[in-house]
Amino acid sequence: MAHHALSSQESYNPNHLLDILLGKMQLKNDAALSRMLEVAPPVISKIRHHRLPVGASLLIRMHEVTGMSIRDLRDLMGDRRTKYRLSDAQGRPKPEEKAAQQAAQQAAQQQQAQSQAQQGQPSQSNDASSSTKSSGNYAH
Repeated sequence: MAHHALSSQESYNPNHLLDILLGKMQLKNDAALSRMLEVAPPVISKIRHHRLPVGASLLIRMHEVTGMSIRDLRDLMGDRRTKYRLSDAQGRPKPEEKAAQQAAQQAAQQQQAQSQAQQGQPSQSNDASSSTKSSGNYAH
């Protein structure tokens, strides 16, 4: 069974948050809470059994429904972190994607060099003429 990293914190208890929401919204059970939050009932069950963390979108929905601040909601579940940190790997291209991008750039450069050689134009003069073409639509 996979546990979320936050669930390893001793104070983390999403059940407390869910129980408070049930009381505040005067709901009878988790099924009613899932309807109020507009999520599938298994989402609430997985959160209760520490198989799914309370995500940002659900936290925002709880805020919208209850009017409680995000900070208060996080405090109720025992999340005492002051910052959320993204991993260094997020947002970076995968090695195979990076290699494919580099290969495509090299192929495009080779094709451009070949077409310039066929036209008998050196690459620098072509760059200068293309810059005047691209700025032709703008007033100077």
